[in-house]
Amino acid sequence: PAEIAQIAYWNKKAAYGLLFRASAQTVTTIAADPKRMGARVGMTSVLHTWGSALTHHPHIHMIAPGGGLSPDGTRWIGCKPGFFLHVRVLSRLFRRLFLQGLMELHREGRLTFFGKLAGLADAGAFATWLGPLRKIEWVVYAKPPFGGPEAVLAYLSRYTHRVAISNNRLISADAHTVAFHWKDYRIKSGDRRSVMRLATPEFIRRFLIHVLPDGFHRIRHYGLLASSTRRANITRIRALLCVQSPEQPAAPQPEVEVIPLTLREPCPCCGSPMRIVEIFRRGQKPMSRAPPREQAA
Repeated sequence: PAEIAQIAYWNKKAAYGLLFRASAQTVTTIAADPKRMGARVGMTSVLHTWGSALTHHPHIHMIAPGGGLSPDGTRWIGCKPGFFLHVRVLSRLFRRLFLQGLMELHREGRLTFFGKLAGLADAGAFATWLGPLRKIEWVVYAKPPFGGPEAVLAYLSRYTHRVAISNNRLISADAHTVAFHWKDYRIKSGDRRSVMRLATPEFIRRFLIHVLPDGFHRIRHYGLLASSTRRANITRIRALLCVQSPEQPAAPQPEVEVIPLTLREPCPCCGSPMRIVEIFRRGQKPMSRAPPREQAA
């Protein structure tokens, strides 16, 4: 909810860390319930903090296999076709876990408040303020990949190291105004794309909102895909599904680059011919003298 995003704005490390933990615990708990799937699942989570207009909108993108291991690790339990876990159940548990975690952060003194929310430093006032947020619906969205596993992996991989805005969305920029494309998701049909123009200081302010705390990891793995047990778990799952490990293609041998002694292009400044004074390959030390012509031919 936007109200909690305000708190996360001032407490990024604590709030974003809680967002990771609560979302992962929600999925693993519901999936392990015998009434739901009764399996140990794994997931990869990626943190996003921005909306299309560079506003502060922290949320988690999560990708999970369509099933998991049985509690004793002897069977693979697949989810129902086209259905992973009930989003309403996920939403309710996520809400409870996150609000509990937020209260614990407050008790530990790990939250700070400013401006009109400064009064929330008091424990009683904070608990009262959270009251309405326990009754509204929190958004959890889940769907199967339309293009198969490869498509969803390709989609997520484009976001793993992306910053808040890519260059191809920028239209113009000068000392006064920055213009860029954005999508208005409030429009339910038709063309959502439009142009937003912001004063340059405001554009810089919005961009810097999404700089993460130093050392904070925005990609994390949980459950079966946790780093410490991932290799063993994947090996077991492949065996249960009778799937062979994909063969790794041999790395191509780098070709020796042939460089002429005299470059074809003249110097862009004076028009004189440009000559190679020294040749050395990556990882090697420079040679002490210019190479003979036969080496450069």
